[in-house]
Amino acid sequence: MGSPTWRLVSGFNSLNRTNVILQHLRMSKHTDAAEVLLERKGCAGVITLNRPKFLNALNLSMIRHIYPQLKNWEQDPETFLIIIKGTGGKAFCAGGDIRVISEAGKANQKIAQDFFREEYTLNNAIGSCRKPYVALIHGITMGGGVGLSVHGQFRVATEKSLFAMPETAIGLFPDVGGGYFLPRLRGKLGYFLALTGFRLKGRDVYAAGIATHFVDSEKLGMLEEDLLALKSPSKENIADVLDAYHAKSKIDQDKSFILEEHMDNINSWFSANTVEQIIENLQQDGSSFALEQLKIINKMSPTSLKITLRQLIEGSSKTLQEVFTMEYRLSQACMGGHDFYEGVRAVLIDKDQSPKWKPADLKEVTDEDLNNYFKSLGSNDLKF
Repeated sequence: MGSPTWRLVSGFNSLNRTNVILQHLRMSKHTDAAEVLLERKGCAGVITLNRPKFLNALNLSMIRHIYPQLKNWEQDPETFLIIIKGTGGKAFCAGGDIRVISEAGKANQKIAQDFFREEYTLNNAIGSCRKPYVALIHGITMGGGVGLSVHGQFRVATEKSLFAMPETAIGLFPDVGGGYFLPRLRGKLGYFLALTGFRLKGRDVYAAGIATHFVDSEKLGMLEEDLLALKSPSKENIADVLDAYHAKSKIDQDKSFILEEHMDNINSWFSANTVEQIIENLQQDGSSFALEQLKIINKMSPTSLKITLRQLIEGSSKTLQEVFTMEYRLSQACMGGHDFYEGVRAVLIDKDQSPKWKPADLKEVTDEDLNNYFKSLGSNDLKF
């Protein structure tokens, strides 16, 4: 028999803070493993994303298990911190279960509304959580996985971390609060990451400001044990443990940030207020790095590029909750459009990597089109 595992048994179709039955189960090797494990260990509540075959991709059922338990732990005087991690070693969480959402959206099923509403509600709960929240972002961390980690107090990267927000390639936008945290990265780094989907690896995830700490992956188990062994820890006690492991990490210690030599240019190119101007800046520069980024941007959904730039510009002066309200509007507009389904088809289903965007040209994405993506949903707006 393994360690006691709290598994939520729920019979609700929308977020419900009450009437949640906690059933105490012991996981044995004969039991079908739950997609997410929720355990009380030492001083902490531990969330383990447990879909290794799917790179721990986040689905609606997992969100509906995590949210009420997070709220319970936040109120529990015996729980002093919350740790979230993924199984399998390859991914923390590679994103939301986009194929399922795409199929549901095409069939006009309510899941396309519920998924984004409940995902952003969970992301917001992480951002406002009164207990220290430690995300071990070991392995692939993209999209929905970023939403489960980046708004928490502590994010621990390893040499195997791989961060990206590649949504413009599938006709979407960097959601899960991307409109909040991306424009707050240094200079125009967040704008660059959002529009190009550029991948950051290992210590660069820390250097970019996405992770708060960097730990060699072989020490991750010991770090977790040391955190669990703390007695009634304060936020400062937890930070001290993380700082000590960070200070001792040796991998790539002297390596400079991969984008360091390009940062002045990135800040200049991506300070434009229109995607067309950014493209012109890259063309005028003409360096191999600029032309490489230009090639990448030209493959993205023109609609997604324009939505994303405006999302970040507007998000730079909004609160996190205001950003989620804005992003929920955008998500529902994308579900009613063409490019998301075409992007999922080209990248994830047929894998021909040749999406036929509509419109296919930036010039055809008008200000009126854009305004429609950002307009209020009235009584269907996401409210906190």
